[in-house]
Amino acid sequence: MMDTSHDYTVALYEASLDGSVSTLDTLMQRDRLILHKISLTSFTETPLHIAALLGHLQFTNALLQRKAQLVEKVDSSGRTALHLACAEGHTQVVKALLQANMDMCLVSDQEGRIPLHLAAMRGHVEVIKELLIAHPGSIYRVNLYGDNVLHLCVRYNCLDALKLLVESVNDEDFVNSKDNDGNSILHLAAMLGQMKTIKYLVSIPELKRKANAINRIGNMTALDVSETCHRDFKCLQIQDILKAAGVRRSKDLNSSLLPALHDAEAQSAQSIIEKRLVLSSFWKWVKHVDLQRQGSWIDETRGTLMLVATVIATVTFQAGLNPPGGVWQDSNDGTVAAGTSIFLSQVDKHKKADYHSFMLYNSTSFVTALNVLLVVICGSSLRNKFVIWLLTLTMFIAIWAMALTYFNAANLVNPKLPYFHKHYTPIWSIVFLVTGAIHIIRLLVWTGKLLLQFMRWLTKRPANDAINA
Repeated sequence: MMDTSHDYTVALYEASLDGSVSTLDTLMQRDRLILHKISLTSFTETPLHIAALLGHLQFTNALLQRKAQLVEKVDSSGRTALHLACAEGHTQVVKALLQANMDMCLVSDQEGRIPLHLAAMRGHVEVIKELLIAHPGSIYRVNLYGDNVLHLCVRYNCLDALKLLVESVNDEDFVNSKDNDGNSILHLAAMLGQMKTIKYLVSIPELKRKANAINRIGNMTALDVSETCHRDFKCLQIQDILKAAGVRRSKDLNSSLLPALHDAEAQSAQSIIEKRLVLSSFWKWVKHVDLQRQGSWIDETRGTLMLVATVIATVTFQAGLNPPGGVWQDSNDGTVAAGTSIFLSQVDKHKKADYHSFMLYNSTSFVTALNVLLVVICGSSLRNKFVIWLLTLTMFIAIWAMALTYFNAANLVNPKLPYFHKHYTPIWSIVFLVTGAIHIIRLLVWTGKLLLQFMRWLTKRPANDAINA
């Protein structure tokens, strides 16, 4: 008898997997108490849970007609069949379950989530509509972490569901509600970098009036959260959106001096604030424009600088240890030590002067190239175009000194061309100065273009954005 009852129960669960109503009817004819014996089994879900999860509408209706109390049963996680149907977005099954018992809208699972929460987490808009019709008050319920349905929409990036829920109620306190950490939905959107959600949220008048709310962790506004959590171009865009909506940093909220000043003093203070904000906006704008437009240019230039600096350091190192003319291999009657440069021991003062110039230029080129390599290897501020420009200018000096090293060396080993370096050194110096001037002019032109583009960008912003920010 027990074996037969167990076989019937297994067959019932298999029928719930397939949604076979005919199998259910057959089992009911053989054992009219089979649905009542479910609680005696070791299964954690009822057949209604399985049918609701898989969206078997006819099987769900058949079960409810035979035993409507199944809608109240919970699984090992405290979830009803309505929880599962809402999570999967089976709208028709949800309707059937609500007709059986609307109060199931308020049943919480072990994490404090009601069916509306699961529907919002998955963005099932039609299911949300049915749940709100059945029990409008369920929209205010929160889970164990203090998240209401709006927080869950933002956490799981379900913007359409968020819009529906916000438009369903006209409640400023609800829109600005906070979780257990004191985060509003604007805090969460800024934390998660959801630009579309932020644009929508700051367009809501009820939320915009309290956009400068601070949380409990760090006492931060949404703008503070955005600056703390992200360091990319998208973050800069989000910060611009928040500032345009009047969101400020928490440290600036207590420094609002304008209302306490007289009219003339207020205008002066406002002017100072606007200038500081314009300057701050300019540097941030330059930063994200530079990152946006440069692409891989900085990486390519950095690689080129490192390669050239390595070659120059290697060549000048060899030239310093193996100077033109070589070195004395043995002591020369005790007057010159072994390893001393031959040109350094020359009696001719001109030769000594040329050799000293050779070593000066060679050492300059060597040390300059090593400095560039050190900066590149350390990686300090190499995402900044100005730093790359400065390193390039430094490499100009290394190349210029290396050329002068060659001219002096050529003069030392070619005594028949005494004026070799005197002719080429001025020419090379002129070329170096012209090239360096062009490099500096490029920086000035680039800076001028940025200033011009910034002024155009600034004029397109609303006149009151700077004050609000």
